[in-house]
Formats: sequence, structure tokens, C-alpha cells
Amino acid sequence: MSIGTKVLLLLVLLTSVACKTRRIAVNPNRELPVRSAEKLLERMLANDTVAIRYYSAKANVDLELPSGGKSFKAQIRSVQDSAAWVSIVPALGIEVARVLLTPDSLKMMDKVNDQFFLGDTAAARVKFGLQPSLSLLQQALLGRPIGLVPTEKYRSDREEGLYVITSKEKRKFIRAAEDISPGDTLARDRDMKEKRLERTLRKAEEKEAVVFRYWIEPDSFHVSRVQITDLVHDRSADVRYEVRGGAEEHYLPTRISITMTEPGKQATGSLELSRIEVEGPLQLNFRIPEKFTPMP
Repeated sequence: MSIGTKVLLLLVLLTSVACKTRRIAVNPNRELPVRSAEKLLERMLANDTVAIRYYSAKANVDLELPSGGKSFKAQIRSVQDSAAWVSIVPALGIEVARVLLTPDSLKMMDKVNDQFFLGDTAAARVKFGLQPSLSLLQQALLGRPIGLVPTEKYRSDREEGLYVITSKEKRKFIRAAEDISPGDTLARDRDMKEKRLERTLRKAEEKEAVVFRYWIEPDSFHVSRVQITDLVHDRSADVRYEVRGGAEEHYLPTRISITMTEPGKQATGSLELSRIEVEGPLQLNFRIPEKFTPMP
């Protein structure tokens, strides 16, 4: 699967539940008091107290791919811990694709080419080069810190008016993750020399090292950005919750952007959500017409 298709698949599965919006304002020159990673985790997780089981939304998706820009509309439905359903609709209003993701399976229909895919998530990874995860997806839908494990150890830092916590990998792995990411933001940091970076990446491969970083707003303690860097495969995903709703919408994000980077390739996309509902039950229909054939 090309990087553009990966971003497309991930973007159409990312949404949130909100109507009123509050843009996230950050003062990069603000001096923040020192806080431990444990205290930051405690305050951040205290925000995650609202249980939302159902939601549906319409999304406008804009992509910037190596091949050029693309825009489309999507309808999204989700049942927490059960399934996520996505219907892709271009400008003419005719459905061209449908996706159904469960905890252990992925179903896809390509209505343009009359093709389908059915398989478990491991088979999806072999087929598309990306193993979908319903759990991680639904964390993103709710604006949560994707991949965070509260029982793990993290380092804390401050950066341009935000708190940052980082998974407690070896310091050189964190520096390597920063060096291969699109933006180089570690304060007072000098990039590794090429040979040292290569040695570090080889050691990271032995550990299958993945570095997680979370940017946290200093007043609300909501996570505003998640960066996941896979040192073994030299690729990263950068998810930003750019706009959040107010108290009535449980402060969930209404605009999400994501950038995926691989060696020599980068793609970026954003979602704008509208017509949000948080009531159920929801219909997650997925019937494959008899004329459809398996994807080659």
C-alpha cells in the first residue's frame, strides 16, 4: 500500500464528537512550572471520565499527498469496543467505498472496481502494509493520547508553552526519533552524526523500539498532539487535535490533522466534522454484492 493510501485509510477512520468549537491557543513564550510525568499523567487521565458508546458524524477530508491534493466526504459510525464503519462519498454523492473494522477483522468494499477484502487484522497487515487497530482508532476519535500505557514510565519536559511527556526509552533512541521526524523540536538538541544515528537505529531494531511523545495543554491538561516514531522502520505518525468542543461536547476534538512519514515520503490530511450525534443504536450495514470479486 502506498503512503497516500495508508493516510487515506487512517484519515477516514479518524473523527470525533463535538459541535461547538474552541481553538487551542498556545503561548510559546509562557513559562510553565516544572511538573513530573506522574503528575501530568494524573491530570491528563482525569479528563477521560466521560463514557461515549455511540457516535456518528459527517466528515470533510482534505489530503496532501506526494501525487497532489485530494478531498472527499465520509460518513462515520462507531460503537465503542465493537466496530467502526466508514462510508466514503466523493463530490457527486455516490458511495465509492465502505470499511468495517472490528477488534480482530477488517472488511473493505471498493465499489468502483467491484472488489472486496475480508480478513483478520493480521491478514490486513500482510495485504496493505498497515495493521488496523480498533482500540487505537477509538482513542483517536475521542481525542485521547493514542497508545498511552498509564503503568509505563515517562519523561516530562516543557516545549513552546506545552508540557511534553515521552516514553522512557533510552535517551539516544529519543534523539534518534527526533532526528528522523519531519520537525526537529527538542530544545538545545544537536542532531546525531550519520554513523552514530545508524548505530542507534540498529540497536533500536534489536529492541523493536517505538518512541511515543504527547503534548499537553497546561491549563486543561488535554492532549493536543501525539507523535509515534517507529525507529525500526524509520517512519512516524503525527496526530494533532487542533480544535476541541466546549463542555457540552465533553471537550472532544472537532478538527484532527495527521502526518505520516516514511523515507523520502510524507503525506498530510485533515478532518472537519459536522452533524455529530452521540446516540444509538447505530446500523453498521456491510453486505458484499454477489458480483464483487476479492481484491488481487
